[in-house]
Amino acid sequence: MKNDKLKDQYKVNEKIHLKEVRLVGDNVELGVYSIQEALKIAKDQGLDLIEISPNAVPPVCRVADYQKFVYQQKKRQKEQKAKSVKIVVKEIRFGPQTDDHDYNFKLKHAKNFLEEGSKVKAYVFFKGRSILFKEQGEVLLLRFANDLEDYGKVESLPQLEGKKMIIMLAPKKASAAHQPKQHKVEVNRQAEKDAKKEAAKKGEGETPKSPEGDLGEQ
Repeated sequence: MKNDKLKDQYKVNEKIHLKEVRLVGDNVELGVYSIQEALKIAKDQGLDLIEISPNAVPPVCRVADYQKFVYQQKKRQKEQKAKSVKIVVKEIRFGPQTDDHDYNFKLKHAKNFLEEGSKVKAYVFFKGRSILFKEQGEVLLLRFANDLEDYGKVESLPQLEGKKMIIMLAPKKASAAHQPKQHKVEVNRQAEKDAKKEAAKKGEGETPKSPEGDLGEQ
């Protein structure tokens, strides 16, 4: 049992077989005491004598409530474990004119990434004259976030960084993936049409070749 294992790490009261110890704790005068004196000090306060540093010279003991001490140690371990959890970020790459088949393929992967607890960094990569389609790229990423709103929440809206327009999604709690939709990323369908028309005008009828969208590192 985890609790028993934690308790076994520390010797308490009469289980401490030492001649003298260095005493620490609240309402305790710091110093070196014989084991008999240290036990008496703890007993007089209605507390326990806990060996916390057996390798020190002399070993260090704390005067404290043993149950409370163990609880605090467990809490500290949980906090340290939570801080050490590695955040995994999965990348998904689109071209500015990604077709529906490719889009749905990547949408499926993104759902899996979010369900497993990973963040998703989705971006549209613009190469050469395809930067003319940046409006379309923004609409695509907003649509992507909208389609994933049951699985992830938007951490940052689409932002253009060099040749990439990026959006970040963080996973929702496991139970949230199956709850009714509550918040949607607004996608203006008319804006999507206008963006395509505007891009067509800028391209003077030419359709720049865009790189094929491919999954980033998984």
